[in-house]
Amino acid sequence: MTTSPVDLSGRIAVVTGAAQGLGLAMARELARGGATVVLADVQAEKASESAEGLVREGLLARAVALDVTDSALVNDVLAAIVTENGRLDILVNNAGVGQKLDRISELPDQEWDRVLAATLTGSFYCGRAAAAIMERQESGAIVNISSINGQNPAALAGAYNVAKAGVITLTRTMSLELAAYGVRVNAVCPGPVYTDFNRSVMRQRSESLGIAEDEMIERVRSAVPLGRWGEPEDIARMVAWLASPAADWMTGEVIRVSGGLEGVSAAPPRRTSADDDEND
Repeated sequence: MTTSPVDLSGRIAVVTGAAQGLGLAMARELARGGATVVLADVQAEKASESAEGLVREGLLARAVALDVTDSALVNDVLAAIVTENGRLDILVNNAGVGQKLDRISELPDQEWDRVLAATLTGSFYCGRAAAAIMERQESGAIVNISSINGQNPAALAGAYNVAKAGVITLTRTMSLELAAYGVRVNAVCPGPVYTDFNRSVMRQRSESLGIAEDEMIERVRSAVPLGRWGEPEDIARMVAWLASPAADWMTGEVIRVSGGLEGVSAAPPRRTSADDDEND
């Protein structure tokens, strides 16, 4: 088992959306630091398989089914974790969903509601439940996962941009309210990491710009000052560090981990309309 540069021995951690991708990498990195990690995900079977994989690596992990859009369930699951373990030391609010790319002028109500519910409201539900627990303990660390889109919005992702910007404001608000209790709240804004999530985004982006998917992927890579797409471990290491005693004097911070990339505007071209055709 490879060890981590941070010491999280004895910590109890919950990572939401941990069945795969970035969430699983974060769970693995926390566990490598010595934490007992609960992989919480609406994909219960996949989360169990992922937790079993971590256990086979010699790490302390288990899974729990959690839909972060269900307020009562969030409260019950976190309360059960505290009952079982006596405390909750770390929450990583990673759960969220991508958006079907569309212009604001055509974005359906249900798509807006779906993205905001899972990505922003879910972070609020989990953060609220953890805050109440950590206040009583007078200790704990919360790491919220935002995005470079939350700092520099991209075209065609209005709901996602707003949700991730909301996560940043939620982070800063919680950090102020919980500081008196010794509870720290920080946010990480990942840049482009080639997970299943971004594979879907690249397909949609290439279609919106009328270019090949491979060209879109290369455009993003070449825009990153450090010259490569990110790996899940790049984000996971920052999350583990923020959750560790090494970051004890940090709260309310928003850390971009993006290879130097500040954002991808990806503005689509003007659409051809009936009026345009008549004027030709």
